Amino acid sequence: MAIDADLDLVEIAPEADPPVCKIMDFGKFKYEIAQKARSARKNQTHVLIKEMKMRPKIDTHDYETKKAHIERFLRGGDKVKVTMMFRGREQARPDTGYRLLVKLAEDVVDCATVEFAPKLDGRNMVMVLAPTKRKNEAVAEARAARQAAQNSAENSTQNSPEQI
Repeated sequence: MAIDADLDLVEIAPEADPPVCKIMDFGKFKYEIAQKARSARKNQTHVLIKEMKMRPKIDTHDYETKKAHIERFLRGGDKVKVTMMFRGREQARPDTGYRLLVKLAEDVVDCATVEFAPKLDGRNMVMVLAPTKRKNEAVAEARAARQAAQNSAENSTQNSPEQI
């Protein structure tokens, strides 16, 4: 029957009693499986861990700048590892770094949760922040915002009076 239909006879379940076979185009079947695997790889997301380093004696403006970078990473769907580096006499007062990390966690509470609480590791204190949104949601939201901005820019150029 398979030869008459110019198709292949494919054994689907060899362990069954009796074995199950199916008449199909095997090349087309393999191609469809490859396409499904390709689309699955295309839709998967990679969560990166970004790192931000700071010192306990950080100035307020520098702190705000680093906080803004951390918020940008978190809104992009990436995790952030915040490292507080202690040097010299700063190592005797790790509580100052701990307070700064706790303050940072409170400042970004709207877009992040603390995955690993601040922990002293040698000369460094490490804390990991995880985004509240998943990576694929954040990417889709950013793409939609970019598309909306592009559409509004096109509409404003079309509606503006022409210059002579």
